[in-house]
Amino acid sequence: MFYPAHFNKAPEGGFVVTFRDIPEAITQGDTEAEALEMAADALLTAIDFYFEDRRPVPPASPPRKGERLVALPVSVSAKVLLLNEMLAQGITPAELARRLGTRPQDVNRIVNLAHTTKIDTIEHALSTLGRELEITIR
Repeated sequence: MFYPAHFNKAPEGGFVVTFRDIPEAITQGDTEAEALEMAADALLTAIDFYFEDRRPVPPASPPRKGERLVALPVSVSAKVLLLNEMLAQGITPAELARRLGTRPQDVNRIVNLAHTTKIDTIEHALSTLGRELEITIR
């Protein structure tokens, strides 16, 4: 998953980075390379707020002229898809746990960005919700 970011030159030097899809993600860096690194961190941190609040993560829109794409790790992208699907279907962690034959705390770990989860586990959870996870390369 790639989110478009706008890099603005700051009057005092460096770059300020904003994301129109994730307005909570704002950062800056002294160089473009540093700003890009900080942008990836800011994006991940902002998306974690959506998880904490159990709010749908806005989808990434196509980039506009002058924007650069900032990637989310694949594991986070898969968790975003799972969280959004759970919210769209009104499925609680307890209900998903029941369907998976596991404990609610196990599902809470699956939808926790700080917890490492095997991609197969996320794929199985999505399958239980009637969805298929596809991974492609470009």
